[in-house]
Amino acid sequence: MEHQCKITVLETKVFPEYQEKYLAESKSGPCPFFKPGDTFLLKRNQKEDDFYHLMDGKFCGEAWDCVSRYVYTALQGGSIMHGWTNDDRMMIACCNDGTRPVIFKIERIDIPETEEEKAWLEKQNFKNTPEDAYTG
Repeated sequence: MEHQCKITVLETKVFPEYQEKYLAESKSGPCPFFKPGDTFLLKRNQKEDDFYHLMDGKFCGEAWDCVSRYVYTALQGGSIMHGWTNDDRMMIACCNDGTRPVIFKIERIDIPETEEEKAWLEKQNFKNTPEDAYTG
């Protein structure tokens, strides 16, 4: 089975009070790199490897540092965050810019390559309930 990973920008935040108090450029504003609704589709196969090539500059390095482990897990077909999100194939994460964080939705996309894989995939339940939840 092949796996892809879709990253969607859900929201960009800005905390002007922190920017004013702590930044050299006190009016930096929201992240200039991402906008809500931006999507990125990553592939990792014999012909393409968006993970290894860090999306060829299409993604902020600081944000990549925060989400890359989830992306790698998705591209390998793993459970991104078992027991934490309501779907094992999905994770909500953010970059580490404390004055203008960006919130990302990271999704594993399963692409069956055979009828057997398709049948197996149709039988899977990737949902988690509150009873499954790990909250630390």
